[in-house]
Amino acid sequence: MKKIIFGLIILGVLSGFFAYPFYKKYKGNNVSQSGFIIIPRGASLKQVLDSISPYLSDIKSFKEVAISKHLEDNIKAGRYKIQQGEGNNSLVNMIKAGRQAEDTFRIKDFDDVYQMVGRVSRKTESDSLNFVQSLNRIAKEKGLNSAEDLKPYFFADTYHFYWTTTPEEFFKRFEKEYSEFWNEERIAKEKALGLSRNQIYALASIIQKESGGKEDEQRTIAGLYLNRYKKGMKLQSDPTVIYAINKDFQFKKNIKRIYHKDLSHPSSYNTYAHAGIPPGPICVVNKSSIDNVLNAEKNNYIFMCADPKRIGYHKFTHSDKEHVANAKAYHDWLNRNKIK
Repeated sequence: MKKIIFGLIILGVLSGFFAYPFYKKYKGNNVSQSGFIIIPRGASLKQVLDSISPYLSDIKSFKEVAISKHLEDNIKAGRYKIQQGEGNNSLVNMIKAGRQAEDTFRIKDFDDVYQMVGRVSRKTESDSLNFVQSLNRIAKEKGLNSAEDLKPYFFADTYHFYWTTTPEEFFKRFEKEYSEFWNEERIAKEKALGLSRNQIYALASIIQKESGGKEDEQRTIAGLYLNRYKKGMKLQSDPTVIYAINKDFQFKKNIKRIYHKDLSHPSSYNTYAHAGIPPGPICVVNKSSIDNVLNAEKNNYIFMCADPKRIGYHKFTHSDKEHVANAKAYHDWLNRNKIK
């Protein structure tokens, strides 16, 4: 009996002796620091090893596990999060299964689609040229001229995508959101407003820029511009002048102040030079800006001017004399602060 017990003890010790290296290699902690790695499509095992090695305390053991689990034949492209304390087996399985980490995309009120593409493509496998070519192709399929005509499909907001998201998948996400946004209730308000959808987007982009993104004035501004439009008055919106000038300079100018000479800048987007609503939106809008056009405030305002006492807000009036006084106060403030 003693011999049997002794034998079992010896067997246990030997099992532990051989099992520990196995456990350490496959299950033990091998990630010394957390981080992210990017594995491109068609990557070799060597590329994976080069990417992951800065995060591992023992690259040799990872390579051995990767080979034993045939990782080279099952490498999935993607952006992966490496967690401190993880073991080799967990890492290999993550890459084989393609369990990517999502990345955050902030779609701002970009002036045009190409600006947006430039930012988004930094966080995807597709470069900006591929993005533009793909969006141009999608636009053509929809009977539009170029990717810029797809601007109404995009909403300014924060989104989550994978690094391997293709331009087609990217657009499909927004196309779905666009369709869901334009529900029966909004379509009914659209018809009641008497504007085309493109006009609504153009007006929404103007009030978004005029309000600096602050929602508490947007319905008032929307009501004012609708009043001007219905009266046949020029909208005379400064952001449209800025957009018109910047468009000619590939949006590389930083315009802080509009001068009288700028008001005659030749562009169909310049609402000082042309009556009516511009031919399209001057930026990517958020959903609330569109809703604030569809639910515009009923008021009698036809003039607005930046309020120097409340930076970012405006003074509204239906009186041209009051407007002249408001405009003078604002321009005096600009001059005092040497804003050019």
